[in-house]
Amino acid sequence: MMTPDQIEAHFTRADGEFLCARWGRPIVPVVFGVEDATLSTIKGAIELVVGFAGHKMAETDPEFCANLMFFFCREWNDLVDVPNLDRLVPELRQVVERLERADANQYRIFRFDRDGAICACFVFLRMDDEMSKLPAETIALGQAVQMLVLWSESAFAHASPLALAKGVPVLRPEIGGVLRAVYDPILPAVAKDKTHALRLFARMSKETLS
Repeated sequence: MMTPDQIEAHFTRADGEFLCARWGRPIVPVVFGVEDATLSTIKGAIELVVGFAGHKMAETDPEFCANLMFFFCREWNDLVDVPNLDRLVPELRQVVERLERADANQYRIFRFDRDGAICACFVFLRMDDEMSKLPAETIALGQAVQMLVLWSESAFAHASPLALAKGVPVLRPEIGGVLRAVYDPILPAVAKDKTHALRLFARMSKETLS
């Protein structure tokens, strides 16, 4: 199990700000740019992780229709031609140029409600050589974990949120513990105080002992 300091690090951003936020509404996913078989894999992974955390999914969102959108592409510039995407992503061309310069293969944009809880997430994945080598199950599960909570930029820079169990990708137990703690209904949907890490640790310890 993680220590309080390790939990805190997973939600401390580059500027030193602590911010832990979860979804404040049911999740409604839609996926663009993949075949039907991969579509089922991605939605299955989302359902698995959302259910594990104790959150909910729905058929439609009253504000966005779909509030979790996955976009798969071969090149970042392909996004420029997606109809109406510039309405969802302000300054889309500048974002694409920045991703090209960084040679990135994934990017996430979150939207928040008035209370600061997550209300929408847009996930962009470029299927470069590195990403293309990964099984669809690994990509889907890893992205599901990263969209469910507002982690820090460096949360998984040195260690994946996943592990292999007999060759099958699974959540690392400590990451699963954090997810379940973040979605404990007793805790607030948004926290900006570092002492929140202690509250998460307490929930994880309680679950381990039960």
